[in-house]
Amino acid sequence: MYLSPFPFSLQMHGRLLGLDVPKVMGIINVTPDSFYSASRTTLQSIVDKVGQMLDEGASIIDIGGCSTRPGSKPVGENTERDRVMPALEVLSKAFPEALFSIDTFRSSIAAEAVEQYGVAMINDVSGGADPGMFGTVARLQVPYILTDNPSSGSPSDYVSVIRRLAESLLKLRQLGVNDVVADPGLGFGKSLEANYALLHHLHEMEVALQVPLIVGVSRKSMINKVLDTRPEEALNGTIALHALALSEGVRLLRVHDVRPAMECIKICQTYIDNQ
Repeated sequence: MYLSPFPFSLQMHGRLLGLDVPKVMGIINVTPDSFYSASRTTLQSIVDKVGQMLDEGASIIDIGGCSTRPGSKPVGENTERDRVMPALEVLSKAFPEALFSIDTFRSSIAAEAVEQYGVAMINDVSGGADPGMFGTVARLQVPYILTDNPSSGSPSDYVSVIRRLAESLLKLRQLGVNDVVADPGLGFGKSLEANYALLHHLHEMEVALQVPLIVGVSRKSMINKVLDTRPEEALNGTIALHALALSEGVRLLRVHDVRPAMECIKICQTYIDNQ
């Protein structure tokens, strides 16, 4: 069990979110085609779902309007806006104290979500593919999730992943971005073997980058391919991967199922506290 020496925290809406104990980010997909069907949400059910996640212990709710499932095609900017902005309007009124993240690779969507609806974090699965994203994050001064999402054929060993993240992190620091969370991008352009190999080196990634790490493995194919299951049957595998990631020092879990993730954190934290 890796014991991190870093007292990480994030400034979110003038509040300090401490990461000494790992936190959970709940996933809300305002899409018709998420790979996990139970996470697809309509405006009629979104408030209930978010309320449940917050009650179960989620610290951040991540709202996305563009599916990242394998084989999916990015929707247009207007379609993404039409999906996420009504959801954010409803949620910002229903839960004014909650911390929301916008899951988008478009700087224009990110800026609108932060400026119009008080979103407290930007989760960019593209790793800054939009040339305007890093500058937008610097101007808005909100925490930013930097994901390793390599182009096809790029090496996915942990040294290469750290190098790519470090290069982007340097650019962000030079622009004055203070709060960055690194995501190794498990499942993004990486083989099954590469995904599991990366799990072994997450603590080295934290030490090298000196930023908190987040992983999003919930019900992904790296579970289903091993267990021969579908996303709907992959909760047990998800929790197993959560425990492995936590043992490597991960500070944030991005999940579909909040209560099981919170229970996993509690067990792992009790184990750490009694070493």
